[in-house]
Amino acid sequence: MKKTFSIVSIFTLLIISVLNINSCGSREDTVSCFPRTPINVSLNLNLPAYFNLTQPQGWIYVNEQQSGTRGLIVVRRSDTQFMVYDRNAPHLCPDSNTTLEVKDNISIVCPKDNATWILLTGNPTNTSVTSLPPKTYPYNYDPATRVLNIYF
Repeated sequence: MKKTFSIVSIFTLLIISVLNINSCGSREDTVSCFPRTPINVSLNLNLPAYFNLTQPQGWIYVNEQQSGTRGLIVVRRSDTQFMVYDRNAPHLCPDSNTTLEVKDNISIVCPKDNATWILLTGNPTNTSVTSLPPKTYPYNYDPATRVLNIYF
């Protein structure tokens, strides 16, 4: 009887732990169900596909292998500064309608609830919907070769 009770207890604790890990509660930077995937992208801005990133305020979607679960939004802020956003909404668990999109070249929008952020800074425009900015990733940019490496 004691052996059965301990196996049931361990099994119950395991189920609760799994549910707790995959729940959709809030964290400081994103919801806890935000996908964690490796990011490793290299963009050669000399290539025509990345022409929009040659000038400040230009942006592109990146949907290459190792660019997250839904891709990235890369924005050029200045000659050497970029913003790299994950296209998963930071405040909602992934759904069929939670892929962030650029609107009018000035904002990022979540189609599910119309949450918006400023494209160049990632700041939310309406904190009543969410105060979380889109997840960003670090990068290295070499102005001599014009190669932008994004990683996480």
